[in-house]
Amino acid sequence: MSGLGQLLHRLTATRQELDAADERRASLLQGATACADIPARTRGKVAGVVSALTYRPRGEAPALVAQLFDGSATIDLIFLGRHDVPGVEPGRRLVAEGMVAEEDGRRVMFNPDYQLIARSGAHA
Repeated sequence: MSGLGQLLHRLTATRQELDAADERRASLLQGATACADIPARTRGKVAGVVSALTYRPRGEAPALVAQLFDGSATIDLIFLGRHDVPGVEPGRRLVAEGMVAEEDGRRVMFNPDYQLIARSGAHA
C-alpha cells in the first residue's frame, strides 16, 4: 500500500482496526507467527496481549485459559492444573511458544513456554 493509501486507511479506519494493526506490528517485532496463520499440529511462537482470563475445570484437572490477541486472531493459552500464572493478566503482553492444537474450532496451546514483555518504562 502506498504512503497516501496508508494515510487514507488510518484516517478512515475504526479505533478497533487501528488497535489490531498496532498489535499485529508489535507481534511481528517479536518474530512471532500470526495467530490467524499458525497451523495446528506444529510448534509455534505467538505474541500479543492477554485479552481475557478464565478459570475452568477440565474434567479432573482445573485450567487457567488466557486468550492471547495478536491483531489477526486469538489463541487460547491453556495452563493445566493452574489457578493463576504469575504475571499473566488481562492487558499484559507476552510471547508464547508451544505445540499448537485445535479444540472446538479454536487454536490452543497447552502449557506453553512464555515470556512476559516488559511494559513501557518497566521491567518484566
